Amino acid sequence: MILVLLGTQNNSFHRLLEEIEKNIKEGIIKEEVIVQAGYTKFQSHRMRIVDLISKEQLEQFQDEADFIITHGGVGSIISSVRKGKKVIAVPRMHEYGEHVNNHQIEIVKNFNGQGYIIGIEKVEDLKKAIIESKNFIPKKYEINNKLMLKTIEEFIDKI
Repeated sequence: MILVLLGTQNNSFHRLLEEIEKNIKEGIIKEEVIVQAGYTKFQSHRMRIVDLISKEQLEQFQDEADFIITHGGVGSIISSVRKGKKVIAVPRMHEYGEHVNNHQIEIVKNFNGQGYIIGIEKVEDLKKAIIESKNFIPKKYEINNKLMLKTIEEFIDKI
C-alpha cells in the first residue's frame, strides 16, 4: 500500500494527486493508494481518499505502507522517516497557490540531502522517484534536537 499525505493546510495540492493518478493509469503504481487529502478535493476511483484522519489511524496507515508520498511538511516527513519508511516528498509551491511561500522546497532539499528521503521539486519527476524508491535505502532517522534546532535556525535566517 502507498500512503499519500497532503497535510492539513487549507490549500489544495491537486497537481500531486493528478500525477499520482497518471502513474496509476500508466501502471507505474500498482499498489493500493490511500490519500490523506486534507483540504484537497479530488475525485478518483483509483485511490481511497479521506480528508482528515485521527493520529492513531495515520500511524496505522504509516506502519502498513510500503512507502509514503508526502508534501514537504516537516511533520509528515519526520513522522514517516521515524518509522523507517521510504518517503518521496514533493514541496507545495506558492506559484500554484498551494502555500503562502516556497519554504517546503528548502525542507525537502534538506531531508533529501541528508539521505532520509527522495525529494523532488517537480511533480513530473514522480515516476522517476517511484522507480528510484525500489532500491532506495533511507538513512535511519535519529532524534538530534541540537541538529534540528540548527537546521530550523538556518532555515529561518534564509527567509
